Amino acid sequence: MAIANFRCLVLAMLMATIILISGNHQVSAQCQASIPSLASQCLSSVQRFGPKIPPSAECCAVVKGVDIPCVCKLVTGMVEFIISMEKVVYVGRSCGLTIQPGTICGSKSVNSV
Repeated sequence: MAIANFRCLVLAMLMATIILISGNHQVSAQCQASIPSLASQCLSSVQRFGPKIPPSAECCAVVKGVDIPCVCKLVTGMVEFIISMEKVVYVGRSCGLTIQPGTICGSKSVNSV
């Protein structure tokens, strides 16, 4: 019962995050299109709470097609409440992305996560 409630809470927070991010009309269509895929394939690896989980092959497939600077512009305080920016960098690098030191994602610099 507790696990089902937790999953519902995570799903609700995920949906709220997608709605908040999608509301930014200054972002390119490709960036917005990648958000639902990232959320559905990678959430378990970037959740703020819990252990560091290596990304799945499906998550990496999505991550490799993402415009990182575009998505990083969408990261708000609410998003950072749900996901761990340290885990986001871990997932990106685990999937073979080069994330330059100094890259700003939300309120975090890659140097500081």
